Amino acid sequence: MTERKSVAEQLAAALATVLGIPELPVRLRAWDGSVWGPGDAPVVVIRSRRALRRIVWAPGQLGLGRAYVAGEIDVEGDLYAVLGAVGEAARLGPDRSPPRLSRADRLALLRTAATLRVLGPAPAPPPEEVRGTRHGLRHSRRRDAAAVSHHYDLDDDFYRLVLGPTMVYSCAVWDDEKTGLDAAQEAKLDLVCRKLALRPGARLLDVGCGWGSLALHAAQRYGAEVVGITLSVRQAALARRRVAEAGLPDRVDIRVQDYREVDDGPFDAISSVGMAEHVGRALLPTYAGHLRDLLVPGGRLLNHAIAGHGWTATRDPDTFISRYVFPDGELVSLAETVGVLEGAGLEVLDVEALRRHYALTLRAWVNRLEESWDEAVRLGGAGRARVWRLYMAASALSFEMGALGVNQVLVQRPGGAPPPLRRDWV
Repeated sequence: MTERKSVAEQLAAALATVLGIPELPVRLRAWDGSVWGPGDAPVVVIRSRRALRRIVWAPGQLGLGRAYVAGEIDVEGDLYAVLGAVGEAARLGPDRSPPRLSRADRLALLRTAATLRVLGPAPAPPPEEVRGTRHGLRHSRRRDAAAVSHHYDLDDDFYRLVLGPTMVYSCAVWDDEKTGLDAAQEAKLDLVCRKLALRPGARLLDVGCGWGSLALHAAQRYGAEVVGITLSVRQAALARRRVAEAGLPDRVDIRVQDYREVDDGPFDAISSVGMAEHVGRALLPTYAGHLRDLLVPGGRLLNHAIAGHGWTATRDPDTFISRYVFPDGELVSLAETVGVLEGAGLEVLDVEALRRHYALTLRAWVNRLEESWDEAVRLGGAGRARVWRLYMAASALSFEMGALGVNQVLVQRPGGAPPPLRRDWV
């Protein structure tokens, strides 16, 4: 007589099928207390039958992500260990979904769900899932504003808890692994300003200015006259307060404005840090051409953006990142970015890869989130805190493994003075 498999063993087989791997590389504990898997492996807990029901209805990254955000799937101990083991077995990154299930695999999943008595209607997605940003033309101004609002219009104190006092939400630049996050972010701001050759009176456009950190640094340390634009109403409000507190309202202008609406050039320099990922592949030539037209002859543009190594992100709307983190976000390769900038008539002066730096930055953000977990839950809710923990930890691993990169590409509009013979920003 065949021994009946435990709930945990059946769940482990079902999850392995969904992930497209022969065996689940973690130890699984089910809602009934049964356990399956190697004793020394990291532990994943399936707290509720509802988790499996979500996976039946969305058998892939989205169903798993929904169950985690809802607290129906959890990790005991090191989240990096679990994500690393699963990612290595399935070769997944934050924007790569497991393979589509075959008909036979779907039937097997349904049989397991029936045996465990979890069949039923699809559970409602957690409230943190994107709402109202998927209507209208992709990357229209209205839809882009809604997508930005979904991610950035959260409680300012939630961001401050994770990012720290610099309020910089992009890759820092580290001297070594012992450099503190705040010092590394200050170093990044200064590097951008030096690459752009800012000087007193220079006019800078900061595209995607966030909470105004780079704008403030450029005005305070380099005497620049800055226009910062963002689509986030909450970001702009805090940035304006910070500008007022610094006594710089005559030198820093923060606007809620789409980059396509800026028409008061020329600018001596343009910074775009962590913003190009929101533009969309189809509009990258428009983006590059418009920013070129806003520069004076000889003016510099620094484009700092995440890129995939050897692949480009699809428009799959059902990835965890698309539904919970960056709606409508699109990554392109470094080669494509450079090609678009050159196609717009801009001369490439320098390309710097910062992949390892972003892994360190993300781990530092996760540490701050976990150290103040109860406060993060109070400010953003348990689901939102879990979204951030999962996406940042998974992204850190993807940068470490080389699935993702991040690059600063410095370009110049032809004309004006030639670039220096040495890289004076190093």
